[in-house]
Amino acid sequence: MTESKKILVAEDSSVIINLTKNVLLFENYSIAAVKNGKQVLEKLANEDFDLILMDINMPVMDGIECTKAIRELEDPKKASVPIVAITGNYKNYTLDDFKKAGLNDYVQKPLDYDYLLATVRKHLEK
Repeated sequence: MTESKKILVAEDSSVIINLTKNVLLFENYSIAAVKNGKQVLEKLANEDFDLILMDINMPVMDGIECTKAIRELEDPKKASVPIVAITGNYKNYTLDDFKKAGLNDYVQKPLDYDYLLATVRKHLEK
């Protein structure tokens, strides 16, 4: 059996974290969760992840700022980790805005968990 893929969920809503964790754990992914972009960078400094689900609107450091910081990391593996934006304010951004920030994809809120899983799989099976 292959080692389960590690996903970091960056989201300030405990409800969304718990729902997302439950859906992803059902698929045997290994999940870690943090509440803001600063915690993402701290977690990433000590661990490798196969994918990051990044809320765009978080306190302390938002998802766009955090993604830009990740893309500038010296470790090429960490700097190129796939990052999927999770946002309720997708109308404020275009896919081009997300791409310029270094995001690979996005899923809008309210989350459609079938679509979220399909998006996660798409980036983990590359």
